[in-house]
Amino acid sequence: MTRRQAQDPNVCGVTAAIAVIDGKWKTSLLWLLESGPHRPGELRRKLPGLTEKVLTQALREMETDGLVHREVHDVLPLKTVYSLTDFGRELSEALAPLSDWGHRRLEHLTATSSAS
Repeated sequence: MTRRQAQDPNVCGVTAAIAVIDGKWKTSLLWLLESGPHRPGELRRKLPGLTEKVLTQALREMETDGLVHREVHDVLPLKTVYSLTDFGRELSEALAPLSDWGHRRLEHLTATSSAS
């Protein structure tokens, strides 16, 4: 599903939500930003393998979707800080039960493979 289609009011709500967090890095970025504001360099250091280009693209999409707030401080060099909006925090809280389920699933898989 494209991001544009996910804005259709007749689409399933779960589909619309997944379109907002779709991608390899967005849920990890949400998780990191739960702990407070971060500069882009901090986010990249905490997520090995995340390129600057992909980070910038993901943060821009998340800002467009109202999940993160971008604040630029007028100092030299420019200092940019990202933080979760109330809407982003609400999404993060909504994802918590799904995260719990995922951990239980991983535990189940580990127990099943150990029993074999």
